[in-house]
Amino acid sequence: MRQRKNLERIPFQLIRSSDRDSPPTFGRGRLNVLNRTDRSSPIAGEADVKYLDGDFRVVRPGAFVRCAVTGLPIPLEELKYWSVDLQEAYANPEAVLMRHFPNVRRRITEGR
Repeated sequence: MRQRKNLERIPFQLIRSSDRDSPPTFGRGRLNVLNRTDRSSPIAGEADVKYLDGDFRVVRPGAFVRCAVTGLPIPLEELKYWSVDLQEAYANPEAVLMRHFPNVRRRITEGR
């Protein structure tokens, strides 16, 4: 019971560390940790990725890859569509259709 009272008096606070490379530290009742929404990698630039069946492997670190159709940057955390055969990433399902079935869009717009 007495030990519990002592723990209640210690002002534990979660604070954001200014140095992302340093591990969490304990001291004076504070714990330095990163927010869960912070990016784990401060590496900027385009990544080099090998696309596999149901997964991908980062060959060269980076924050994003480019869509093969639109050229838009796709953050690695949001990468969902790619071609294993062509080794290309796509921003959305429409980009996949445009790459693999280019004539379908023409037929839809022509009313056929």
